[in-house]
Amino acid sequence: MVKKMNRRHFLKQTGIGLTMLSTPFAAAKNLSRRQLKPNIIIILADDLGYGDLSCQGATDLRTPHIDQLFRSGMKFNNFYANCSVCSPTRASILTGRYPDLVGVPGVIRTHPTNNFGYLSPQAILLPSLLKAAGYETAIVGKWHRGLASPNLPNERGFDYFYGFLGDMMDDYYHHRRHDINYMRLNKAEIAPEGHATDIFSQSAVNYIREHQNAEPPFFLYLAYNAPHTPIQPPETWLTKVKDRGDGVDEKRAKLMALIEHLDAGIGAVLQTLKATGQFENTLIFFSSDNGGQLDVGARNGQLHGGKQNLYEGGIKVPMCAVWPGKIQANSTANQIGISMDIFATICEAAGISLMHEIDGMSLLPILNGRNDSLADRTLFWVRREGSGYGGLAYYAAR
Repeated sequence: MVKKMNRRHFLKQTGIGLTMLSTPFAAAKNLSRRQLKPNIIIILADDLGYGDLSCQGATDLRTPHIDQLFRSGMKFNNFYANCSVCSPTRASILTGRYPDLVGVPGVIRTHPTNNFGYLSPQAILLPSLLKAAGYETAIVGKWHRGLASPNLPNERGFDYFYGFLGDMMDDYYHHRRHDINYMRLNKAEIAPEGHATDIFSQSAVNYIREHQNAEPPFFLYLAYNAPHTPIQPPETWLTKVKDRGDGVDEKRAKLMALIEHLDAGIGAVLQTLKATGQFENTLIFFSSDNGGQLDVGARNGQLHGGKQNLYEGGIKVPMCAVWPGKIQANSTANQIGISMDIFATICEAAGISLMHEIDGMSLLPILNGRNDSLADRTLFWVRREGSGYGGLAYYAAR
């Protein structure tokens, strides 16, 4: 059973301090707490290639909703994932640290002999900080930071969890991995029907609708498993791609359909934010956990390599940040950023003063136009894996 503690006890245990940023909107004392702090959403795609969005140069697929999201804020031209595979990057996003420093240098998997990560009990996660700052916290989709207690979402700071615990699904409709059902509503095992992308998009839509009149702001981490393998789009979406007559091969067509289906789901989420009047006060990040997988038809633009290796194609990913009225629409940044910077940026935007060490840097000065560059830094990447890698770690540095 998770031990509950009040905010003062939580702050004492974690060493977290809370301060409000001196921003223009925070100075208006008559505003409610919800108006003082933005809602925050992270939308994370799984294995989305650097070149597999229309706004990233793709000419054969159509992603109008994600494209519009990019136009609504700042596009980063030089943004990197913290690793070339799922678990480490996802650990960095929620801790602001290099993944190996929080126990996740490789992929967390079902079988101990092929598992190369365990999220450190000492790691302080973003939802815990945001809860202490007055936020409701939710994750919809792929968790991939632990399969059992004490590393379940509701034990690491999330008030609400609707998704699956594992690394991937063997089937987008049956939602199993190694014949194990990892689908959960909080801690309860569930068996929803339908394509996983539709399930997660609808769950996010429902969550946003339910919180439109709530007083506390919310943090929603919407972590899709698309377009990760298996490349299994709904047949109607595959037919749409084929009917365009662009002459793409079957492998590429299936991936395109899976990405376009994902785009439609994200479009429904964004439309719900606007329809409920919450878009204007929401800070949104969109990115991918690593580069595209080349052998299933992904394209990483002109970059060399792809998922699983530490060449540019494996770690350079699309990223944009949107915050109406705070981040200029149709803006771009050439500043080098990395996944763990999202943690630091959100903390600053939410008025959280960190009292523990992190490795990421806040991008907020870039986003709000106060600065066009950050301090120089050397970035590192590590991946430790079994299988053909023999349990060895390999590295990159920039």
